[in-house]
Amino acid sequence: MGRAPSVLTPVRVGALAALLVGLAAWDAFAGHLPAVHDRWDIAIVAVLLFPATFLVVWLLLPLSTARLLLPASLATGGLAALLDLAGLEAGFNVTKVVAFALFGFWFVQMLEALSWVVLVAAVIPLVDVASVYRGPTKVVVEEEPGVFERIAVSFSLPGEEGAARLGPPDVIFFALFLASTARFGLRKGATWVGMTAALSATLVATYVFDLSGLPALPAISLGFIVPNCDLLWRALQARGRPAGDP
Repeated sequence: MGRAPSVLTPVRVGALAALLVGLAAWDAFAGHLPAVHDRWDIAIVAVLLFPATFLVVWLLLPLSTARLLLPASLATGGLAALLDLAGLEAGFNVTKVVAFALFGFWFVQMLEALSWVVLVAAVIPLVDVASVYRGPTKVVVEEEPGVFERIAVSFSLPGEEGAARLGPPDVIFFALFLASTARFGLRKGATWVGMTAALSATLVATYVFDLSGLPALPAISLGFIVPNCDLLWRALQARGRPAGDP
């Protein structure tokens, strides 16, 4: 039997639309606000903009079991490109968030078992650290900063042209792990809070220790594993137990 189509309720659609408009308005007008101290920039991004942006992924979550997510993600990415060409930067930015989230939802459908998700959560922090400090991410950020700025999700700062940024994999894996909680019966709310809080803590750490940046995927993986560690352990034990064992 095929799965029932996943739809967003009217309330969820309204909340999503209002949130996307609000985020786009912030991106459009934040630069015209009075500048604030760096510590307030960090607080605004960590306490307000990160949670608001990843609330988009939460509101889209009922679509995580839908069909045709890959075409939907590519179509949304195409719309983002058109908005970029039209010079509508704020719309371009929020549309990227939706496109990356839908891609993450599609990606988790390719993982047939929870053990695969756990393996991804264990491996991607190592890959991300290597990429940020010695691999492709380091090359793009240092040698082609314009490319990274175009593909990353931006978090505009009051009174400044600069912005905090998260790369596409950060949003994609956030969506993947959140969708996996719905698919495999894990803790959705606690996972969303854990991943968002861990990302915010990573941003605060870059300011406190005066770093140019830190890999975000270790925080996302930790935010997924910690709230679900007991459920993950039981599921892995059950998978390794021979059929018929108590």
